[in-house]
Amino acid sequence: QLRLVESGGGLVQPGGSLRLSCKISGELTPRSIAWFRQAPGKDHEFIACISTSGITNYLDSLKGRFTISRDNAKNTVYLQTDDLQPDDAALYYCARGGEGRCPGPLRGEYMYWGHGTQVTVSS
Repeated sequence: QLRLVESGGGLVQPGGSLRLSCKISGELTPRSIAWFRQAPGKDHEFIACISTSGITNYLDSLKGRFTISRDNAKNTVYLQTDDLQPDDAALYYCARGGEGRCPGPLRGEYMYWGHGTQVTVSS
C-alpha cells in the first residue's frame, strides 16, 4: 500500500530554516514527487516538484529560498526551507506524480498525498 509521510515541520522564528522530509513506502520504483502547502483559508499552493531523474521545477516566487531534493536509496524527498517568514506558515504536503517527468503545478495532477506537516513561523 502506497504511503507518503511528511515530517520535519515545527515552530521557527522569522529568518529560520527547516528541512521537511517525505518518506515514501509501498512503491517499487521511484516517482516524481511534489511539495504543496496550504495556509488557513487559502487554496493549495504548488512549491516544487522533482522528477525521478532529479529534474526540478519550482514556483518562481519561492525559488532561491526553497530547495527540493531526493534520496532514492532512502525513498525520501526533502524540502529545504530557508529564510522562513510568517507568510510561509502553512500545512506542507508531499504528493506523488507519475514515472519520469513531473506533472504540472495543479493539485488535481497528483493522485496520492500525505497528511502534511505543520510549519509555524513566529517570534
